[in-house]
Amino acid sequence: MSNLSELGEFLRVRRAALQPEDVGLRNYGIRRVPGLRREELAMLAGVSITYYTRLEQGLSNNASEAVIEAIARALNLTPDEHIHLMNLARPVKGKRKTAHKPDFARAGTIRLIKSMASTPAVVLGRRSEVLAWNRLGHRLVAGHLDFDGPNRPATRANMTRMLFLDEHTRELYARWQEEATRAVSSLRLLAGATTDDPELTELIGELTVRSPEFSSLWAKHPVVNCMSGLKYMHHPEVGDLELNFEVLTPPDESRHRVLMYTADVGTPGYVALQLLGSQMRQDVAGDPEQVGLVSATG
Repeated sequence: MSNLSELGEFLRVRRAALQPEDVGLRNYGIRRVPGLRREELAMLAGVSITYYTRLEQGLSNNASEAVIEAIARALNLTPDEHIHLMNLARPVKGKRKTAHKPDFARAGTIRLIKSMASTPAVVLGRRSEVLAWNRLGHRLVAGHLDFDGPNRPATRANMTRMLFLDEHTRELYARWQEEATRAVSSLRLLAGATTDDPELTELIGELTVRSPEFSSLWAKHPVVNCMSGLKYMHHPEVGDLELNFEVLTPPDESRHRVLMYTADVGTPGYVALQLLGSQMRQDVAGDPEQVGLVSATG
């Protein structure tokens, strides 16, 4: 789907989510369809109804930044939604879609997460594929999968795919719906900023077809840049964990992310992480190289 089509769909979904009273307008009786009318949104943004209609229909690829800013204000968009709207409205001309080369975590990033033996860490690529993980990160989020999986680009685990299609991963999250919404929100933001990635398009298509829950969430166009927060897990080895998560983004063009999990000292989550680490160390005892991390680099 083109960015212009995505732009139109995003505008329609956000317009339908607003009531007249949300934007200071009077509501005169029952409406045939939910949300603001096109003419109301156009009036609030200070653009003609004809022009706004063309935007929703995906027929205009030259909207000025001032117009998009005005529409964002009229829709009461959050900062993340605002960025997403600007990305969708940005025209891309003459750019061919080409296959990307296999991606690999930087050697420095690998050294970083290898040094954090007591902190679960996962390095994610631009499509949420797992590029690397340390031993504790693997044990926490995907202990049922091959630890060496990130070495094989063609069959790497993908955190978003696992969340919707892998039974063990679904059972890992005590608040699965919350986690699913967060994952789709992040993927929406990424997709809006990426117009030349056929593998990302393929992932979205696969999840739309194979997961009704993903399809339903995707159609709602949630957009949030999830950089920190809480994750509620029910781990098969150590039970319930409430963990903080932080996402670090390297200052380069790789779009890699380092996802780290921590727990406050003395909390049940902290105790559970300590127990999980102890069990992991027992399993790899006698093989020091395995205590760190395995990942392909390039």
